Parts: sequence; structure tokens; C-alpha cells
Amino acid sequence: MKKRIGSYPRVRTEGGGRGVVSQAGGVLLVETVRKTGLDRAISAALAPWCKPRAVHDPGKILLDVALATALGGDCLADVAMLRVEPAVFGPVASDPTVSRLIDTLAAAGSRALAAIRTARSEVRDRVWQLAGPEAPPADGQVIVDIDGVLVLAHSDKEDATRTWKKTYGHHPLMAFVDHGRDGTGEPVAGLLRPGRAGSNTAGDHIETTRLALAQLPRMLRRGRRTLIRTDSAGGTHKFLDWLTTRGRWLSYSVGMTITEQIHQAVLQIPASAWTPAVEPGGEIRDGAWVAELAGDVLDGWPKGMRLIVRKERPHPGAQLRFTDTDGMRLTAFATNTKNVPIAALELRHRQRARAEDRIRAARATGLRNLPLHDSAQNQVWLEIMQIALDLLAWMPMLALTGAARRWEPRRLRLRLFSAAAQLVTTGRRRILRLAKHWPWTGVITDALQRLAALPNPG
Repeated sequence: MKKRIGSYPRVRTEGGGRGVVSQAGGVLLVETVRKTGLDRAISAALAPWCKPRAVHDPGKILLDVALATALGGDCLADVAMLRVEPAVFGPVASDPTVSRLIDTLAAAGSRALAAIRTARSEVRDRVWQLAGPEAPPADGQVIVDIDGVLVLAHSDKEDATRTWKKTYGHHPLMAFVDHGRDGTGEPVAGLLRPGRAGSNTAGDHIETTRLALAQLPRMLRRGRRTLIRTDSAGGTHKFLDWLTTRGRWLSYSVGMTITEQIHQAVLQIPASAWTPAVEPGGEIRDGAWVAELAGDVLDGWPKGMRLIVRKERPHPGAQLRFTDTDGMRLTAFATNTKNVPIAALELRHRQRARAEDRIRAARATGLRNLPLHDSAQNQVWLEIMQIALDLLAWMPMLALTGAARRWEPRRLRLRLFSAAAQLVTTGRRRILRLAKHWPWTGVITDALQRLAALPNPG
């Protein structure tokens, strides 16, 4: 008989190890903070809330919480994972000090939020300059996706209410810059709302768009180089009117609900007017067609608006709606982009689905739950979460290449940030020696070399 010894080796464990650094790959985020000047910008922004005899700088405290969140934390206390590694992350404030700062910023309200957002905007401008052709607008246009997120609450919190999905929690509205097929994306706005907030509230979409535009470089805050893209929640008269009348028109691509009027107009479209839908590579998509509506169906909507409808064969087992026609699933969207084939416009709008990837990344980076009780505190947490997502987008954009640029937070943590290392002190230098056998050590060291080659902030 064969002697079984188990599937895994038995290893004795002891707790007296020295010179070992956990989460050593987090140095990638630390170097990103340093090279982008985010630490200086946040510290300067929060200087009004720095007490005369304070030991810890408020900006450093806020960034420490953001770094812990980027590494997988989901509450203020998770900053402890940085505190135990002072050689990599520097001195980290105690939990009570962190909590007091959040309370102070929450009490300051819009002043503190505006200061943090202004600092993020300034740093974003520098990051996009450093990234060069890798940064938006890589294709000549910046695309901002706006979408709502349901965040469940499992305890009694301020403004946590019953949601439209009959769950309990909050319904923040988020905005992300789409980096396209070769990148991820970065958050540019987060508006905290009660759970009962409607999906198609025009005022909230306008405010979120304002916040998002304020995060972009000044030359992109007006004009057709910026595209606002939403699902049908943004298809309201008030929101489209605002987009149209804001200085030089912003471009938009907004989903529209199939009303009875649109449904009747679709029935009048001749077969010859339907154009095959296309895929990103330019090949024709089988079983899907697009057409543009005109005439009375556009009455009352902004001047220059185009209404494009798509019909496709539903997937096997899909349930049709009353507004679907002849066994075809109908969707529609509005845009003010001209001189572009409608199939290309429909493909561009369909790529709004990438916003769901950004939301998944946000849920994995502090948005799975809102950990604090007061809404003002949770709005500060929402800003911290966005800083964490900024770092998780900026670091790949500046330092990674190939498929690694598209890695989402969970994969970055598993392959890069969780790498172990040995801390060696020689002379006056401290060297972090990453594990030689780790498959992605080369990715980490190459990324650090690219970051080191970037100019230091002035």
C-alpha cells in the first residue's frame, strides 16, 4: 500500500521573523504618490485643518487611509496594515487620530470636500501630462460615464433607506473616465445619495456632471472633446437641455426609454433603412441592426439631437418586453454627434458597459459598504475611495505595460501588492529585496524603474 502524507507539506511556524515586509508591492503605490505629487497636493489642501501642535499631517493621514483601501481595506481601522510597516509607509497615525480627522473634515462639509477635489484635479492634470499618449484623450475625446450604484447597509446609518430594488442602503451616483480597451478607468465624481434617490433624477445627474468636469483639465471642461455617456437614467429633458446649453455644447450619448411614440416610429422604418451593427474590430454583428429616427418623435427635445434605435435578436431564453417588435429587442439612445456613421455611434454607446467594470472595481475598493454612520462622514469616505481608485488607475497608466495595464484591483493585489520582500539596511540605504521566485517580481521592478524615470514634481 502507498503511504499517504497529504496534499500539502507540513511547515512549522514561528512568530519571531525579522526584516520581512508584508504587502511589499505596495511600494508601487507609494512611488506613484511621490511622483505625481499627490502627497504635496493633499497636504496643502488640508493645511487649514492642521492643528499647530499636530504630530501627523492631515494630508498624510488621509492618504494612508486611501493607500490601505487600495490595498484591500474597507474601513478606517485597516490603516493598521500600513502602521506595522513604517520602513515602507512611514509613520502612520493611530486609529483615534484617524477618526478625529474624518470627523473634522465631515464637520467642515463642502469646504473640505472642495479642497480634496481641487487637489485631485491638479494632480490628475499632471498625471495625464506624464502619461502622454497613454492618457485620455488617447483618441481625441474624453468619455465620462455616469452610473448609479446601490450600496447595501446592514446596520442603521444616516440616509440609508429602502431602494428601488427593495434592498436597504444608499444609492450614490458615480462618474468614471473611460480609458478605452487598453486601460481601466478613473473616478471623477461621487455623489452620495439616500437609497430612495431615483435613477433618473436630472438634478443629480447635472451635479455629478459638474463635479466630473471640474476634475478634467480646463481645456476639456467645455466643447465636443468631452463626451458625457449615461444609460437611460440620463434620458430626461432637463439633463439634455443642460448639456446642450452649457457654453459650447458638450457631446453626449444618453440612453433613452422606449416610449409608445418611439415604438410607433420604429414600426414605420422601412427595411432598407436598417444598417447592420458592428463590433469593435469593424466586423458586422450578426442579428443586430440600427436606424435613425426623425420627424415628430424629436419634437420638444434639444436642437441637434439625434435619436438612434437598435434592434437585435434576443438571446435564447430572454424575455421580451411590450415595447419590443416582431421578436426583436429594441433599445435607443440620443446623441448630438454628427458626421459619424450611426453604426459607429451605436458601438460607442454600447461600450458604456465598461462602466460596469469600473463599478465592480469600486466595490472591491471601499464601495462594498459605507463603513461610517453619518452621511457627511461617508461622503468623506467616498472621496477617500476615489483617491484609492485614482492610484489604482494612475500606477498602471504610468508604470505598467501590455495586459498588466488592464488588471483590476483584485488582480493587482494578488499578483503585485501582496509580494513579500526582505528589508536590508546597508550603510545609509534601505533596500527592499523582493522574493526572487515570485512570478511577477520582474513586473514590479520594471514598473518601479519606469516610475523612477519620471520627473519629480516641481
